[in-house]
Amino acid sequence: MPQTIIDLLNKGIEANFADKYRRDNLICLPADGGLILTGDLHGHRRNFERIVAFADLKNNPDRHVLLQEIIHGGPKNSYGDCLSYLLLFDVVRYKLKFPDRVHVIMGNHDTAFINNSEVMKDGREMNRAMCQAIDREYPKNCAKIELAMRQYLLSQPLAVRTESRIWASHSLPADCLIDKFDPQIFHRQLKINDIVRPGSAYLLTWGRRHSQKTLNKLAEQFDVDVFVLGHQPQETGWKKAGKNLIIIASEHNHGCIIPVDLTKSYTVEQLIEAIVPLASLS
Repeated sequence: MPQTIIDLLNKGIEANFADKYRRDNLICLPADGGLILTGDLHGHRRNFERIVAFADLKNNPDRHVLLQEIIHGGPKNSYGDCLSYLLLFDVVRYKLKFPDRVHVIMGNHDTAFINNSEVMKDGREMNRAMCQAIDREYPKNCAKIELAMRQYLLSQPLAVRTESRIWASHSLPADCLIDKFDPQIFHRQLKINDIVRPGSAYLLTWGRRHSQKTLNKLAEQFDVDVFVLGHQPQETGWKKAGKNLIIIASEHNHGCIIPVDLTKSYTVEQLIEAIVPLASLS
């Protein structure tokens, strides 16, 4: 069983790098088919199941799904430890089933797990809470499994860019750190230093509260029209956070997704019209 999990994660690493739409650390999608944009999941299995059922990739061969921030949150064991790693394993299985159409991008909780730094959620230090659960389930193999998880998370791309000029990433660099951000991070192999402050992958996944000036600068730099991000909690499931930015969440009962037609361009207002509440899906 432990070796099966390690093998699963290693196959997930291979699938991440072999994704035919991957260009270095970017997923570049053509103007063809559709894309389901999702926000943070944080261990919410029921919403993951809803997303999988809604996407119905088996019967929609030109549809893609973007997932992010799988770990930290959701069910706990009897000791109060975090079981979100189980959902991560299922997401890897989903990726392996549809290797060129399921795209899992890096989030800030991923970077925290990779470099074993503290990250708080709901008053708990999540790395400790999750590692304790892994240690209880796999007491003789926990170190090997945790290493394989870190390697898998590091293999994830950083963002999705569509030919229709939509950009989706976990977040964007904060205003005060924008000058320290190196956009070449999308075009070279990631290193551990990139995900530790002030590395550019760290800045990309941890930034909050972006000014319109910063959004306009990055839109020009990335050659896109609109941004769809996660990271910042949204109690109602989404928020228009700029003229060209919408933030969505998929981790709770008010979570949502945004299905888009990749042959069309979108304004933020049109993305808002396309929002689907996950609670509305059976």
